[in-house]
Parts: sequence; structure tokens; C-alpha cells
Amino acid sequence: MAKKITKVKSKDDKRLDKIEELQDQLEEELEAEDERSERVDKARERSLELAKLGAEKLKGGAGGFMKFIREQNVVGLAVGLVLGTAAGGLVNSLIDNIIMPPLGFLLGSADGLKGLELNMGVTPSGEVAILHYGVFINDLINFLVLALCVYLVIKILKLDIKK
Repeated sequence: MAKKITKVKSKDDKRLDKIEELQDQLEEELEAEDERSERVDKARERSLELAKLGAEKLKGGAGGFMKFIREQNVVGLAVGLVLGTAAGGLVNSLIDNIIMPPLGFLLGSADGLKGLELNMGVTPSGEVAILHYGVFINDLINFLVLALCVYLVIKILKLDIKK
């Protein structure tokens, strides 16, 4: 009977040793986790410092950027670009829908000047070669009318006067 008790005690001793070993491992893992947390906190603090420095530099840069926009009249340029694009669309519509259809009708094309073309014959590969000269004339007139509109706007607003 004495032998059974010692065997039980040795099993209990093994269990206690295993528990102590697991507790030691847990403590080591907790210490390692604390070290990682400290490193993360330090890294976070450094990141915040860098962000503050960057924000301070951006404030100065943003002021310089705003000064550039005011002094170089970038807003006026942007407004002119938007209005010029809109005016270009309007002039294109005038040409394509008002001027070109009567010209095409007079010249015998239902598609306006864009419908004018010259059949040049058949190529050696068997394809028909067509010269679309009406499209070029249409684009040329489009350019001339747009250039005239820009010229008139500059003259009317007296933007060509040198100071």
C-alpha cells in the first residue's frame, strides 16, 4: 500500500511540475507581450511626432500654394478654360447644325460638308479608296469660326490693349 501512495505522489508531483512549467511559459509570454506593447507605443509616439512635423511643414506649404494661386491668377485661368470649352462646344454646334447643312445641300450632300467625298478607285487589295475631303473642309471652317469668335471676344473685352 505504501508503494501506491508514492506512485500517486509522483504523479501529482509531475502534474505540479507541468503546471509550474506552464506558468513559467505564460509569464515569459506575458513579458514578451509587454515588451512588444512598449515598442508599439514608442513607434506610435514617433509616428505622431512625425505627423505633427509634417503638418507644420504643410501649413507653410499650403500658404505658399495659396499665394501662388492668388498671384498667378490660376482661378481666372481655370474659369477661362471652362468658359472656352463651353464656347467651343457652342461654336461646334453652330457650325455642324446651322452652317454646314445648307452648304452641304448646295453642294449636293445630305450630310452637310462631312458627306462630301471622292471615290478614287479600287486598291490592289480590292478595297475602295475614298477621299473624305468634306470632313477636312468642315474642320477648317470650324477652326476659322472659332478663331474669329476668340478674336471678337478679345476685341470686345479690350484684352489686347497693352498696359
